[in-house]
Amino acid sequence: MIEVAELKEVYWLQVCGKFHTRKLSEGMLYKVCFIVRLKDSATGWEDPIILELKLPGGKTQQWKEILTMKPRERWIEILVGEFIATEKYVGEMDISLNGTDGTDWKQGLIIKGVEIKPDIQYYWKA
Repeated sequence: MIEVAELKEVYWLQVCGKFHTRKLSEGMLYKVCFIVRLKDSATGWEDPIILELKLPGGKTQQWKEILTMKPRERWIEILVGEFIATEKYVGEMDISLNGTDGTDWKQGLIIKGVEIKPDIQYYWKA
């Protein structure tokens, strides 16, 4: 059984997590994504959500994504950021999804989790 978080109805959405980069292979390019599904009945996603990846050492990546046009009723990846695992980025990284703009109530988003996956076609040697 897979446990997921389902958004019933909120005005303000903030999902945050941390992950230590020492668990990653040095020299690999990693992509960080939220795995989500929008229900057919999902509403309130006309305003962009903000996805943010803060790496150890202070580098921050930020994306805006509008979910309205995303496919419904299937799992999709929403990119948060990507980076090459090096000793420059050893420590905890912060991962977040924020839906705090707009005036509409939000509902119908299911969050399965965050995926940190290597791009096996890319390998960098220091």
